[in-house]
Amino acid sequence: MAVSISVVLLLSVLAVIFLRNSGLKISHALVCLLLGFYLAGTSIAPTIHSGLTATADIVGSLRP
Repeated sequence: MAVSISVVLLLSVLAVIFLRNSGLKISHALVCLLLGFYLAGTSIAPTIHSGLTATADIVGSLRP
């Protein structure tokens, strides 16, 4: 749960930055949002979730 909230917050911040710099149009953001909702409802969702969890574990275990 915490990982998915962090990912959502990170992606939201990136989307806002891109929108302010005119690198991402509103229509592009809506398409990305819809794609995420549709992917969450498919059979590939557990694979995506486990991949993101594994990546978060690897990044969390790194020491500066």
